[in-house]
Order: sequence, then C-alpha cells, then structure tokens
Amino acid sequence: MGVVVLGACAVWALITATVHGGRPEGVLLAVLAVAAGYAAGRICGALAPVVAPAAGALAGLTLTVTVPHLAPGPQPGMPLGHVGATAALLALSAGAACCAAWSTSLPALRLALRLLAAGIALTAAALGSVAGALACSAVLLCSLAAGRMNHRGLGIAGLALAAALVTTGSWAVAGSVLPEGLATALEGPLTRHRVALWQDALGMARTEFLGVGPGRFGELSPTATASPLSDGKPHSAFLQQAAEQGVVGVALLAAAFCWVLYTLWRTGRPTPVALTAGAALTALAAVAAVGNALSFTAVSVGAGLLAGLATARPLTEESPGREKVAPGDRPAR
Repeated sequence: MGVVVLGACAVWALITATVHGGRPEGVLLAVLAVAAGYAAGRICGALAPVVAPAAGALAGLTLTVTVPHLAPGPQPGMPLGHVGATAALLALSAGAACCAAWSTSLPALRLALRLLAAGIALTAAALGSVAGALACSAVLLCSLAAGRMNHRGLGIAGLALAAALVTTGSWAVAGSVLPEGLATALEGPLTRHRVALWQDALGMARTEFLGVGPGRFGELSPTATASPLSDGKPHSAFLQQAAEQGVVGVALLAAAFCWVLYTLWRTGRPTPVALTAGAALTALAAVAAVGNALSFTAVSVGAGLLAGLATARPLTEESPGREKVAPGDRPAR
C-alpha cells in the first residue's frame, strides 16, 4: 500500500508538471526521502529496536542545534523563518526517544530516554521555538498516556481527528470563514503575510482544479512576487498541494498520512510504541499544515525513519511487558 501511495504521489507530480510546465523535483525528492527513511527505519528497528530510535533522537537534536538553517529566527531570504522545520524535527526526535524508552525493559534506561525527550523539549524552548516546545511536550505526554491505552484504534482515530482539525483550521483562515474576533486572534501568531499567502493558494486551487503545477506558486502568487525575500511557498503543505497539484494532490497527501497511521495500527509492535510514533507524526502534520516543514529534506527523512522504526519487526524478543498483541487489543496495564 505504501509503495502505491508514494508512487502515485510521484506520478501525479510529473503529470501536473507536464500539463503546466512546473518543476516536480521538490516533490520527487520528498517522496524519495520518505521512502529511504522508512526503509532505513525498518532495517535498523529490526536489528536494534532500542539503540536505533535513541540514536535517531540524538541525531535529530544534534542536527537542529548545529545546522543554522534549521534554527528559528529571521533568515536571509526567508521572512517567515525556519521555525516549522525546527519544531517538526525536534518533535520527531522526542518521539524517537519515547519509542526507545517503551522498547527497553531496563527501568534506568527507560527513565534516561524519557529525560532525553524532556531535554529535547527544553532545547526547543531554549532555541526560542515555542511551537517546538509545545510539540515535544505534547508528544511526551501522549507517550506517557499511551501506556494506559487499552485499544490503539481509539488513539489512532484521535490522532487522525487532530490532524484533520488543524488542516481544516488553516483552510478556514485562508477562506475567511472564521468569526472576526477569532480570525484576528489567529492572524497575530500566523502573521498577515502568511495569511495572505494562504489566500493566494486557496484562490489558485479554486480556479485550477488540477493545480497550477509543482513549484509554480511563487511565480503566480501576488503576495510572493511582491516580497523581495519570499521563498515562493505558501507555508502550508495542505494549501500548497491544493494550489500546485489540485484536489488529487490533496487526496494523495491525505492518503500518505492515513497510510502511516494504518501501518501503526496494524503493526505488531507494542501499543505505546505505535501511539508514540503516531503522536510525533501527527505533530509534524500539524506543523506542516501551518508552516514549511516538509520543504526540508531532513524532516522528510526523519518522518519516514520514525515510521519505519515504529513498524519494524525486531529480530529479538520484545522486552518483558511489551509483548506483541493483535492491533487494538493491548491489555490494560
């Protein structure tokens, strides 16, 4: 199923690029990054179910701190900054640390890995990424709550609903359908410039059913062309897909996210591992709905890697108390 969904995303990008003369390289790179990360996660998760996610968490944290373009704050050529990429990568790192914690039977190591996740949230706050700190904290709290979930299906459904609400909210802001007071309150943290980009994207989606072509938003958006420092993107994965690849592109993006949640629901790994990874990937989806996170290859690779780690079949036995169970039938702790 994953091969079909990712393949369809790549093929549709090529089709819309052919029709409108767009540039599909960015989409193809993102698809390749997710696929490569997922394959690597399945392999590493099978060989080292504790060490691999812990190493991934440390790698994500190190990358965020050491690479300037992933740090929040004003950047040359980027009036909206890179806060989304920072928040997304740190949320994925926190999720990986929590998955490693649930995969070990050693209480001291489990505590250390959870402290690592808490440290990642504090790092986000120290970097000035409020979104990153909130996302990491949410992932950590969801991971702790996952240990008491009797049925993973309910948790997966809740994560899907949360992602849908954030996505619908971005559309509502762009379409100016919210009450005036609420719209004004949201416009402050989102910035007027971002809202104007969203409105341009929504306008393109309404006029072009198949989209204007991958990579062409910056050429056709009045807001983007009027800004000398624009990166040519609407800073919303949902609205960018709608503008550049039309309704079909939006459906394929939703299908990719649903496929990930489905694999987490069906995986033989313990319920806390599956729900923790789902929470981190849902945090990524929320950040991507209002930011530019998916334009960074490191984020796409990290998303695929975490999904692969959480769905891998370890070659060794699961830790005591983390035995494999049928999907949705995790006994109460």
